Amino acid sequence: MNSKPTSALWVAATPIGNPGDLSPRAAEALAKASLVLAEDTRRASLLLHSVGVQAQRMVSLFEHNEEGRIKQALEVLGRGEDVALISDAGSPLLSDPGYRLVRACREAGVSVKPVPGPSAVTAALSACGLPPYPFTFLGFPPRSQGRLRKLFATHKDTGATLVLFERKDRVSETLSAALEILGDREACLAREMTKEHEEFILGSLAELSGRDLGLLGEITVVIGPAQAEAVTDEDTAIRVLREEREAGGKPKEAAKRAAERLSGWSAKELYELMNRSGEGENPF
Repeated sequence: MNSKPTSALWVAATPIGNPGDLSPRAAEALAKASLVLAEDTRRASLLLHSVGVQAQRMVSLFEHNEEGRIKQALEVLGRGEDVALISDAGSPLLSDPGYRLVRACREAGVSVKPVPGPSAVTAALSACGLPPYPFTFLGFPPRSQGRLRKLFATHKDTGATLVLFERKDRVSETLSAALEILGDREACLAREMTKEHEEFILGSLAELSGRDLGLLGEITVVIGPAQAEAVTDEDTAIRVLREEREAGGKPKEAAKRAAERLSGWSAKELYELMNRSGEGENPF
């Protein structure tokens, strides 16, 4: 009795700048796949040639033809042959097409195997010096100023570092919108990562949004979380404690969260203040 042929969709990360970052496992997956789906076949061919990999067959997959490529890929996979998915640079699906293909493979019971590797998101977080976690990846922000401001407003109070991609001609207005909605925060503009002219431009949103930076290409923007409130008076500390108590959790947990928001106060001091400010276990 013949067993059903096994196949897999390999989701392979490619270099964000330096060809040497293509992993041996990714090279093997691309070489053995009967079909390689690439966002830009010309760029993908140049990359594979530079690392000595010959694709058996390569076709494009981008936003407007993904639906048609899904059927083509599933036919290849149904024959028991492998398919590989790559983007122009970095990890597929992160602001690049491929999500619908992966979902269709999962729904069809096809194995999907990640081949992790380069990512502009993690590269920027690892080298910018801003808090690396928790972080929220926003992809490419919307072009509409109204939607852009709404996006920043949604993530204003999460306490997370924000990471997004932006084009050189839109960086200034995006930073200005971030400053307006988020307030002044630490930020970093990462460009040409892993390339010869790699650069990390650090500063506050106020400093960076007001400069003509003369940047080229696509920029990875990292915006740090809101700074702790610099307060010394007990009334403000009590207000923050009340907000954290209303958010839920035990008193000591609320005091700990409040300490993360208030510079100059320890969790122990805030817990003691909580007890002095009211009666019983729930003074507010």
